[in-house]
Amino acid sequence: MDSIDIDWMLAQPGHAAAQQGARISFSDGRIAGTSGIAAPGNGLLAMPALADAHDHGRGLRPLSFGATDLPLELWLPQLGLEPRVDPYLRAAVAFGRMAVSGVAAANHCHNPQNHDRIVEEAEAVSRAARDIGIRVGFAVPVMDRNEVVYGDPGPLISALGKERFDTVEARLKRPPTEVQVARVEEIAAFEHERFHVQYGPFAPHWCKDKTLAAIAQASADTGRRMHMHLLETERQRQWADAAYPGGLVRHLDAIGLLSERLTVAHGVWLRPDEMELLAARDVTVSINTSSNLRLRSGIAPLAQMRAAGLAWAVGLDGMAFDDDEDALRELRLVWHVQQSSSFSPSLDVANLFDAVCRRGWWTVTNRDEGGRIEPDAAADMIVLDYAAMTGDAVTDGLDPLAIVLTRACRRHIDTLIVGGQPIVAGKQLISADLPALEARLREEARAAFAGLPEPDDEFTRLLDALADYYSRSCHCYV
Repeated sequence: MDSIDIDWMLAQPGHAAAQQGARISFSDGRIAGTSGIAAPGNGLLAMPALADAHDHGRGLRPLSFGATDLPLELWLPQLGLEPRVDPYLRAAVAFGRMAVSGVAAANHCHNPQNHDRIVEEAEAVSRAARDIGIRVGFAVPVMDRNEVVYGDPGPLISALGKERFDTVEARLKRPPTEVQVARVEEIAAFEHERFHVQYGPFAPHWCKDKTLAAIAQASADTGRRMHMHLLETERQRQWADAAYPGGLVRHLDAIGLLSERLTVAHGVWLRPDEMELLAARDVTVSINTSSNLRLRSGIAPLAQMRAAGLAWAVGLDGMAFDDDEDALRELRLVWHVQQSSSFSPSLDVANLFDAVCRRGWWTVTNRDEGGRIEPDAAADMIVLDYAAMTGDAVTDGLDPLAIVLTRACRRHIDTLIVGGQPIVAGKQLISADLPALEARLREEARAAFAGLPEPDDEFTRLLDALADYYSRSCHCYV
């Protein structure tokens, strides 16, 4: 594709007014230039593509295998119900659904199906990224602490019995830490223009201090980005306060983890002084509004984050509000949830679109080339069916930006262009047959699921014991 003509262009949403009638030209994966033309009357609007700054690339949505929305600490055990499937299908379906939702770049925090075969899984994810055509940041998972519960497992052992606890722990056991970390460079062999490998320490409560320090040093030595969960739930906040009386975020800074190469996901329970420290180190926080609502984690304090100067982006976390990967609806949800009741908006449109389109793209690629339509920027953009969004208009004077912010959702995505090449056109994924991929994944999953034992009283007992453990603040004894 050399160029595209559209009725409307939002080159930098919130920074510049919509341009009526535009031709956008591409060359070598970049935008060669834009020019004004007479509106062609095709009812289309172009704007920068979206970025999903935090996700897990689950082609099987958790509810499809029975994992219902619960507080995070009770929801996570349900992920063990996921049937094992072809890792390529698992990733390709997830990336295909992102693409038809307008996502050109995504951070993929990999949840292995088999910890001993993560390298093979990563190779499959790399192929899926190439075939589907979106840009993927692959965070290689590292976890070596608190595998079952935050803090002392003693009370849970007493509740479940040693034999049952050992069974649960064995299912979560991972290879030695040094093996997990070394796999980062092994998996880097699969890198290409659409697949970028990162260090993925799961979270401070799931990684030992010496592991985080080693990853921080490796990131500094190699320039690789890092991606980590941070203070998603109130119980994680409570654990952190007990484990690090001097301050968790201050401790992470002391061991060298905080830098411009780090993205932290959630940050719902960050405090103002912690936000200021993260901002001073140019860390990016990905807020995940739908996920936090569904898993009852709270709402990220974005106004305070912005006041502290903390850079932010937006992630779907595989948990879009309607379970449909709709990144445009997520944008709108953030916009409304984060507004105050005052007459002065607490979030401005330019900052919102910069987060969703530009900062998120940077956290995936480690390059500041996305999020705008201008010469030499990456040629990543979405083309929306503007006519479908304005069918009830009684005036031609409507603001296209207001229309997008109020009405746009995945069904309006006509085209997704990544690196100057369309991967969605005519509202269909064209880089792969998404319905066929979904059908194959569903068939494999059904067959695998049929061979799994049904959740039984022991599983219910585990969830009850976990709820009791955290309700009695056992996680605060570390």
